[in-house]
Amino acid sequence: MDPQASKEIKIIVKWSGKEYPIEDLTDHDTVAILKHEICKKTQVKPERQKLLNLKYRGKFASDETRLGLLELKPNFKLMMVGSLEADIEEASSKPDNIGNVVNDLDNEDDDKVPLENKEIYLAKINKRVREYKINELNPPREGKRLLVLDIDYTLFDHRSAAENGAELMRPYLHEFLTSAYEDYDIAIWSATSMKWIVEKMKLLGVTSHPDYKLVFMLDSEAMITVHCPLRGVIEVKPLGVVWGKYSQYSSKNTIMFDDLRRNFLMNPKSGLRIKPFAEAHLNRHKDKELLKLSKYLKDIAKHCDDFNDLNHKKWETYKPKKRNNDATDE
Repeated sequence: MDPQASKEIKIIVKWSGKEYPIEDLTDHDTVAILKHEICKKTQVKPERQKLLNLKYRGKFASDETRLGLLELKPNFKLMMVGSLEADIEEASSKPDNIGNVVNDLDNEDDDKVPLENKEIYLAKINKRVREYKINELNPPREGKRLLVLDIDYTLFDHRSAAENGAELMRPYLHEFLTSAYEDYDIAIWSATSMKWIVEKMKLLGVTSHPDYKLVFMLDSEAMITVHCPLRGVIEVKPLGVVWGKYSQYSSKNTIMFDDLRRNFLMNPKSGLRIKPFAEAHLNRHKDKELLKLSKYLKDIAKHCDDFNDLNHKKWETYKPKKRNNDATDE
């Protein structure tokens, strides 16, 4: 990729008597992306933001306007007015009605844009590779594949009430991780802060379990913002950040589990959308998703040299094709 193709932009937002540096931008980003980044820093929702001195051709710049067209000076100070809403936290979190969420990007016909090839987003991934410090817990093991796991609704029901973490933990979690560890290095990637991730893994007993170890953990700071034509501005988990940091991992040997398909829009062939684990008090005695996925991980580790050849949407009906060296193993 031509490093000169995109130019980084830094904007300082002045709001409510404070200044907020917005650095994760390029000249190819739109005003809509800028508003999303401002929301992350200030919690003022994009629709509540009024950017007073952001003009294009004498008028307020529209959400579709590219920042590169505005000819902003370095460290441009942007004046904003906007009010916080009492329900901002609730509005930006996952709705209680999980049924309306799990179909996230299920209709692949809705989204044909190859976001993973867009230069603007590849530039953001390269920036993460340069600047993001991965919280490595144990060194990668030679010859192992990589399993990247989400937390909320994947390993843990974080919205239900319970007396302890074990009641909200997805059934067979430790058995699943123990089995996966035989063939995979295991990483955690959650769209929240590292402090929360560390506490949650401690609560579940994952970081102290004797039968497996985590290789590293990533938080929301490793994610990037993209604009999806049908979904608007969203944040995603680009595996290119990991692949740029660790040369032994690639699309050939990496698989990611997440209950939201949009999280792996930048690497769609590497993602497997897991059935969400919600309402733990009703489902913890009958949920066997991790047991079934454990068998799938074992099968593809044994029978598939290149994960690019797999269609993870059909994981439940996967039938391994025997390789030549498998004949004596059966």
